[in-house]
Amino acid sequence: MFTQRGDRFWTYEEPLRFFGVELGRIMSVMKLSSGGLFVQSPAELTPELKRALDDLGEVRFVAATSKLHGHLYMEQYRAAYPDVELLAAPGLAARRTDLQFDHLLGDTPDPRWGTDIDQAAIVGHRWLTEIAFFHRPSRTLILGDVGFHIGERSPLKTRLVARTLRIYERISPPIELRLTITNEATFRRSIRDVLAWDFDRVVPGHGEIVDSGGKRAVLDGYDWLLE
Repeated sequence: MFTQRGDRFWTYEEPLRFFGVELGRIMSVMKLSSGGLFVQSPAELTPELKRALDDLGEVRFVAATSKLHGHLYMEQYRAAYPDVELLAAPGLAARRTDLQFDHLLGDTPDPRWGTDIDQAAIVGHRWLTEIAFFHRPSRTLILGDVGFHIGERSPLKTRLVARTLRIYERISPPIELRLTITNEATFRRSIRDVLAWDFDRVVPGHGEIVDSGGKRAVLDGYDWLLE
């Protein structure tokens, strides 16, 4: 069920329709030096997916990227793995009052995963703060809604909508998110912090994974901000 994309790094893709448009979603799984698994943007924990995860190792941490992205199904992981720790992006705890979170994510990674994974808070938007992750062993950047990447393999309707939202064959947020940035200088600084990482691969929040040349792709997708 998983695609291994680098050293101790796997992805799992599943469909996701939003207002009738197929966007897809991607779960990332990283095996830590300690042996445990760090899961970002968890997918629905079907019996088949649980068996595949258990074959990789023990699920220790489950993280959402923002209060909007990657928090679905976290309750299933809490039920299936009693010792798991749920990690909340800024604003998520207030939205998911049904869950007890163990850690609030910010700019600084916890030492328990910090050897393998770095993180940065992307701030400056009116109502959304997102956590970007960098998996060092596989040189992979993992994004959420600040990094759509809709390509030619998507359905025609999705491609047409993506052109309108300015996310077709670009790693970039949709135009409505761009237009609601309230502090462009702060947002730009956050993206430059991400670009300082030594990544080659990019896993977007929705769309197609860029397996190589990812830094150039982010620079090109954010030319509207970085010029």
